[in-house]
Amino acid sequence: GTLVTGEDSSLGGGEFIYIPGVANAVVGSLVSYNPAVGTTTLSANTANQNIPVAVLMSANVSASSYGWAQVYGVAVIKKTAVRVSPSVALYQSATTGRVMSTAASGKQLLNARSVNAATVLSATSTINVLIDRPFLQGAVV
Repeated sequence: GTLVTGEDSSLGGGEFIYIPGVANAVVGSLVSYNPAVGTTTLSANTANQNIPVAVLMSANVSASSYGWAQVYGVAVIKKTAVRVSPSVALYQSATTGRVMSTAASGKQLLNARSVNAATVLSATSTINVLIDRPFLQGAVV
């Protein structure tokens, strides 16, 4: 749960949290984490989760080891094979740990927006996203 700040020469400043690893993770995976109990999972294709998420900075694939995940700044996140228009909202995809730009009820990634200047093609596997302690959408009442 330790938080640190860092600076990247091309993406700017960011904030990172030290969390447990998760099986099948790759750099850029979107993960949900619970700092109270120390668990991390790849973000799931489930609506109305209302849980914090972060972007993995390493392929830390074991729950018994720890690594850094980004919670603030411009993050490079894995996406599914969809086109992403500039400056759009993102959603949890059917693929765990990845995002998409196709609207999906109850699955929006809140406090996050793509920051691409031009449309990113479906063949590209990542998207730059401005995040500010993002979380997956909860139930709308």
